[in-house]
Parts: sequence; C-alpha cells; structure tokens
Amino acid sequence: MEIKLGVDTFIWSEVFTRDDLWIIPKAKDLGFSPLDIAIAHPETFPLEEVRQLASEVQLDIITTTTLNKETNLISDDPAIRAAGVRSLKTLVDINRELGSKILGGVNYAGWGCLSGKPRTDEEWDRSVSAMREVADYARETTDMIIAVEPVNRFETHFLNIAEDAVRYCSDIGTGNMKVHLDCFHMIREETSFRGAVETCGKEYLGYVHVCESNRGIPGTGLVPWKEFFLALTDIGYDGPMVIESFDPGFEELNRECAIWRSFADSGEELAVKGKANLESIAAEL
Repeated sequence: MEIKLGVDTFIWSEVFTRDDLWIIPKAKDLGFSPLDIAIAHPETFPLEEVRQLASEVQLDIITTTTLNKETNLISDDPAIRAAGVRSLKTLVDINRELGSKILGGVNYAGWGCLSGKPRTDEEWDRSVSAMREVADYARETTDMIIAVEPVNRFETHFLNIAEDAVRYCSDIGTGNMKVHLDCFHMIREETSFRGAVETCGKEYLGYVHVCESNRGIPGTGLVPWKEFFLALTDIGYDGPMVIESFDPGFEELNRECAIWRSFADSGEELAVKGKANLESIAAEL
C-alpha cells in the first residue's frame, strides 16, 4: 500500500506569519505534500506571499483552524456567532485563493470552550445554522470542503466522535461538509478505528491527521496503524494524510494541549521519523 504524507506547520511554528514562509520549501524538500497551514489569525494571514511561494515550489496547500471564545459558533451571544461566521468566510476566501480544497480543524465551536455539561440541542442548532451559512458561501465560489474535526472530551464537549460529526455534516446538508479524523483524538474517544472510518465512509470522510496516541513520533505508540490504513483503503479514501504535532519549544500551544515532555529533539525530527515509520508500515500491507 502506498501512502502520500503531508505535514502541518505546527511542526515548526506555533502561529504562522511572514517569518514562517521558509516552511513551505522546507516541507517540499523533506518530501511532504500537502502542507497543512494552521491559521490562527486569518485577518493577518500573508496570503499573497504564501500563494506565490507555494506555486514556485509546486506544493499543495490545505488549511486548518480553531475557533475561540470570540468566534464560538455555539455561543448564546449572536454577536460572537456572527464573528465566527465572518472569520470562517475569510478562511474560505483564503482557501479559494490558495487553490486549497480543505478547511479542517475545530471550526464548529470554540476550542477549549467547555460548558461543563453535555452538548445541548440549542448549541447544536446554533452551530449548524452558522456553519450552513459558511458552507453555502463556500459552495457558491469553490469546490473546497469544510471538514469538521471531532476532538477529545478535554478540548470540546461538542463533537468527540465520528458518528456525531457525520450527523452534523448531514444536518447542514450542503454537500460540501466532511469529517476530519485525527488518530490522537480517535484513540481516546472511538471504540474502533475501523468502525470510525466506516461510519464516515467514502461519502463523509474528507481529511485525516496521522498522529500518534501520545502526540509523539507516529509509529511508536498505540495507534493501530495497519487497521487504520486498511480501513481507509477499504472505503476508498484517497485524500491527504498529514502528520501533526508540536515543537518541544512551544509554550502556549503545548500548555493548552498538555504536552509536558519532548518526544523528539525537534518537531521536524518527529515528522521525518514518523514519515519513515508510516511508509514502512504501509509498505507491508
């Protein structure tokens, strides 16, 4: 089985700015494609520079984002939800200009905005309504998809498993909503890697992050990679598989993600060794 692995900018940079443009040719030189650019601040994103450089080195770009308490689509404050819609529409514009086909991540609610209780029907309706406006906007001008990432219970109470993410996409009903699976979160919340993939199926699985169970080097932890890769093959998934983790020197992001020890000397080392491990596992299938 052959796989083509991409990499996330979090491997090198906590917040992508003009100072991080060097990452684009670096990812290409290391044999990764696509590059997933994590965009924390779409209003200041260096769009023209990224577009030009990615074109020069012929590297495919996709993006992910996380909403926050000021852009939280499940907030009971309509002004906050409207700010979230505006931010996501800006990201749609960025993706269109970059030729990106995927906007993934925690784009349906504020990351880390926990209510202390289970998701409510009101929160569901607020997010679905707001995201439908964004999805309609995207569908008008591009063939990109918006992929929602179910994450673990410590980061959101809204979408934790593939089954709920599929229902969310179905309720929006625009045809350009997909699920973004991440192995780090799956191993905490799903009962079966194969089951989660099959729940999404070819219709709804749109993006995959190949992260290890401890956010360390992929292939060195508890993720059942053979089961996962075979399940992806069986449903006909042919989208990107991207390594995401964080440099040991990060401060805010590592604090928020509870990373208290280093798994490699650098994020780059983690990604390069992970790429070799995953390609070796896939070659055995």
